[in-house]
Amino acid sequence: MTKVLVAYASKNGSTEEIAEAIADELTSHGLDVTCRSARDSDAKDVDAVILGSAVYAGRWLRPARRFLKAESDRLRHLPFWIFSSGPFGDQAAHPSEEDLRWQEPHKIISRAQELGVRGHVVFGGRLPLEPHGFVEAAMVRNTPGENHDARDWAQIRAWATTVAEELGAREQVEGPESS
Repeated sequence: MTKVLVAYASKNGSTEEIAEAIADELTSHGLDVTCRSARDSDAKDVDAVILGSAVYAGRWLRPARRFLKAESDRLRHLPFWIFSSGPFGDQAAHPSEEDLRWQEPHKIISRAQELGVRGHVVFGGRLPLEPHGFVEAAMVRNTPGENHDARDWAQIRAWATTVAEELGAREQVEGPESS
């Protein structure tokens, strides 16, 4: 059975929830999946890796950056994918060129491409449920409530299904639960 690691770096839990949804979808295709923080992960004894991070000001969080660097020799020989999360509101639905500059971690994408990454996707994010500090509180206050969560669960599951298919997984065993 193919062993897959889904590792993530999450500041406020949104990226962790995305990683868990990806892991659940891969599991439903019969893959042996472990989902955990990039801080506590390595690519030993796995057949494939999915690495994701929240993006802040165009940068991945430190645990995901460190994982990519520390595991680069292993990743070079494994099928692996990366995902980013973070945009919300109009940024997620209709990103401008400026928005893309802040959403796409260009250094990470370049490094991952050097290692042979099979794909990268940016998923919409969610504003913090409990904002900390002036900046987070202002973002929550100044964003209409209907734009607080831009995660598209169908898109996330569809992407994970594509990854499962690339890994040669069997057809989905059971339907995914709605989120």
